Amino acid sequence: MRNAANSRTHTVSQLARMSGVSVRTLHHYDQIGLLKPAVVGENGYRHYGREELLRLQQILLHREFGMALCDIRTLLDRADFDRLDALREQRRRVDAEAERYRRLALTIDRAIAEMEGRTDMAEEQIYAGFDPKKQADYEAWIIDKYGEAARPHIERGRRTVAAMSGEERAAYMAEVEELEADFGRAMGDGLAAEDARLDPLLARHHAWLARSWASPPAGAAYAGLADLYLSHPDFVARYEAIRPGLANWLATAIRAYAGRALA
Repeated sequence: MRNAANSRTHTVSQLARMSGVSVRTLHHYDQIGLLKPAVVGENGYRHYGREELLRLQQILLHREFGMALCDIRTLLDRADFDRLDALREQRRRVDAEAERYRRLALTIDRAIAEMEGRTDMAEEQIYAGFDPKKQADYEAWIIDKYGEAARPHIERGRRTVAAMSGEERAAYMAEVEELEADFGRAMGDGLAAEDARLDPLLARHHAWLARSWASPPAGAAYAGLADLYLSHPDFVARYEAIRPGLANWLATAIRAYAGRALA
């Protein structure tokens, strides 16, 4: 069975179905040298073998941890890259994240119980499971990229979210998740990023963002958000997980809307 699995090849369509990665994305990976097929037939069809399947697994695992595609390619192509060592390290990271999410689930359960009047949370339990280091690193990254002028916006956003009740904060985050899903559906429906039919959706996104700003962001500031979405690996990974190519599509849509409606 093992030898049969090692010798079997799959077309790009078959690999897309197996992995959940779109054919378009697999073609892109081929073009940038990240995942080349084992064989390209005379008819131009790509065929992927066992090694390519395992390499794609590594690509997807590193994407889950927010690594940029160019960095993944560099890592996987290194002569000293060891897949077993990589898998063991990835397992450690997943275990750590699983424990953090377990603690977050307990925090959410306690918050629900308090809101339903069944119990009161101890103060030390209110923030259990949150990752202050990740938030601090993220804020430091923004200031390093955009300078000290970004600090007041960060502080204002932090104060806004801190002032929300647990229910308000959950609704605030649910709103942006719904917006992101709507963006993914719009892209999947074939709407071009520059299409003005996206304006109502982008207006909702702009209004959501304005809630943590002193005033609604002007065109230049809103367009600058597109650079942030493409520059930080966490944002890229978040949007690519919704739909491959969404990070670039959304950045283009934001810039187009800023020039069209916020100029």
